[in-house]
Amino acid sequence: MKTMGRLLAGLGLACAMFAGAAHASVTIGGTRVVYPLDQREVTVKLNNDSHTPSLVQVWMDDGNPDAKPADSKTPFVITPPIFRMDAGKSQALRVMYTGDALPQDRESVYWLNVLDVPPKSDAAPDSNTLQFAYRTRIKVFVRPPKLPGTPDAAPRQLDWKVVPAPQGKGQALAVSNPTAYHVSFSEITVSANGTTYRNDKGGMVAPRGKEIIVVPQMNGVQSGKVHYIAINDFGGAIEGDATLAP
Repeated sequence: MKTMGRLLAGLGLACAMFAGAAHASVTIGGTRVVYPLDQREVTVKLNNDSHTPSLVQVWMDDGNPDAKPADSKTPFVITPPIFRMDAGKSQALRVMYTGDALPQDRESVYWLNVLDVPPKSDAAPDSNTLQFAYRTRIKVFVRPPKLPGTPDAAPRQLDWKVVPAPQGKGQALAVSNPTAYHVSFSEITVSANGTTYRNDKGGMVAPRGKEIIVVPQMNGVQSGKVHYIAINDFGGAIEGDATLAP
């Protein structure tokens, strides 16, 4: 098992560049996980939608996508960490909080990694074949009890301002979040001076934090309107509008 773990750990780093474009056989039942901090554990469901078995490794990281599973330092334990998933089967992961100190006045965020290693190809040994291990990585929002407000109301409380773009050309959005919840976006549109500027890459602003979000080709904007599409706990859309301040 130790040898297998080292092998999968190496594969996890090697496959990171393919995580966004590849299509894994093993899928996660959701686009994000919410962990209420007053619960002993939460369950995450995996499904193997292919016609072949897979070897799976799971781990969490604190925001560094290149962190090795063995070196990951998070206050959570996941069981089982390594397992085989037969074709068409499901597997429940148990995510358990270890009790290490975390902020109690706001959410924390970690990342769940699922590495899917497909079976060896049946192609001839001397044939030119290339196999990939696929990694899926989603956010885990750790939510203390009795936080003020609600996560669905948080997008409406953000403050939006125009600032110079970090690379020195054009403009960007400075988004301030006074709430206790993370706010994630799938799309942001700025309407100003009869022109529409769009960021379809999204972004996230932390609780009590500020984030600079680049909007391609935006320039010469003093004021206007922002239309955003935020993402709720279930992966659904929360659309809203805000006034853009200079």
